[in-house]
Amino acid sequence: MQLHSPSPALYNADLAPAQERRWGAFSIFNVWTSDVHSLWGYYLAASLFLLCGSFVNFVLAIGIGSLVIFVLMTMVGNAGVRTGVPFPVLARASFGTFGANVPALVRAVVACFWYGAQTAAAAGALVALLIRSPAMLQFHETSFFLGHSTLTVICFLIVWGAQLLIIQNGMETVRRFQDWAGPAVWIVMLVLAVYLVVKSGTFSFGSEIPQDVLIEATRDAGVTAAPGSFAALAAVAATWITYFAALYLNFCDFSRYATDERALMKGNLWGLPVNLLAFCLVAGVTTTAAYAVYGEVLIHPEQISAKFDSLFLAILAALTFAVATLGINVVANFVSAAFDFSNTFPSRISFKGGGYIAALISLALISLALFPWAPWETGAAHFVNFIGSTMGPIFGIIMVDYYLIRRSRLDVAALYQENGEFRFGNGWHSKAFIAFGIGIVFSSILPTFTTLLPAWWGTYGWFFGVAVGGAVYYALRRGDAV
Repeated sequence: MQLHSPSPALYNADLAPAQERRWGAFSIFNVWTSDVHSLWGYYLAASLFLLCGSFVNFVLAIGIGSLVIFVLMTMVGNAGVRTGVPFPVLARASFGTFGANVPALVRAVVACFWYGAQTAAAAGALVALLIRSPAMLQFHETSFFLGHSTLTVICFLIVWGAQLLIIQNGMETVRRFQDWAGPAVWIVMLVLAVYLVVKSGTFSFGSEIPQDVLIEATRDAGVTAAPGSFAALAAVAATWITYFAALYLNFCDFSRYATDERALMKGNLWGLPVNLLAFCLVAGVTTTAAYAVYGEVLIHPEQISAKFDSLFLAILAALTFAVATLGINVVANFVSAAFDFSNTFPSRISFKGGGYIAALISLALISLALFPWAPWETGAAHFVNFIGSTMGPIFGIIMVDYYLIRRSRLDVAALYQENGEFRFGNGWHSKAFIAFGIGIVFSSILPTFTTLLPAWWGTYGWFFGVAVGGAVYYALRRGDAV
């Protein structure tokens, strides 16, 4: 689509509707292999698998959750295919031309935080490999920089810098990296799973793990109900769906490059319900096999690789987890933040410039303040649910606006005009912000900072955010002519 005289305050070449669309079903599929196959994704998948209690329960809980993810991602993905615009530009239709910077920056802040945390996780996998050497172990234990192990800081900077290289040539480089890394990670994960299953001499689904040991090992997954119970299965499905809260917002950053909706549907089908079920199954079986071999519930994959007698397998595992974490960082964090920061000052910040800003913020935030803190060691599910629930109202508002208010008809050119259809009140749409504020009250503020709501509410905070934010927005806009 060709734009005529777009406003410099709203336009640059990276934010413009996509002209070249080379992402076929295979590339869309690898968005999901890159997003899920990480240290944190493995931990969550293995924990939720074990908490299901049986294979049938696993298929029900994770299967239903994965189907919901597929439907929601296809909805936002189709919006990207039809309009060709990234998330912050799409948000202008509901939040206003300049008001869209608020949801974009919310997403960017989340991306920067996770960017640093995932980089720290990948660095940890490399450290776990290197300290197998006595010399490296001594260096790790005796040399420190800024209060951290010097070896850990070096590994952090190596991984941090490697990610910058991936985005040097924009989204096409991202696609090529995904198309290589996604399948490679899957192959290595299967090799490790087969190795442990053969070594253990058993193929099980965790029934031999004592329940008290299982509950203690998976306590950070946030599922407090007894494994296998209906309450546990519902919480497992909800946590799995909420895990993708950030990408529900910005999946159009990728789908805008899809060749057509058919390619998107096919890539999503294989990449979400099929891939997610298979990944959870492999993570769970690997964990139970490791329990049989080592007598411990090793939920974190780097813990398993540290136990390998074979140096080759240890190296293979460490590099695999590092590459997998690079993949999720590029997909879930780097790309989103790059577009989001670019949207704030399009005439001055390109996609690449936005990516550099995100990388520098994450470096400062994690290395100076939080590193090497890992979210999966401090109430992981509570943290994920809080972050996800904050973004729920934004997703509800954008989807209601696009599908129910506008019936999938959007004047894309007007998204780049300061005084066009989406100006609202000086570029800010008050009705969207009212709905956003009310949605956050019920999705995040009340369940986190008060005891007015039942304890289980927080687990489903994202769903309440989507429902309340979307419903309030629809009610406020129902009489408006579009």
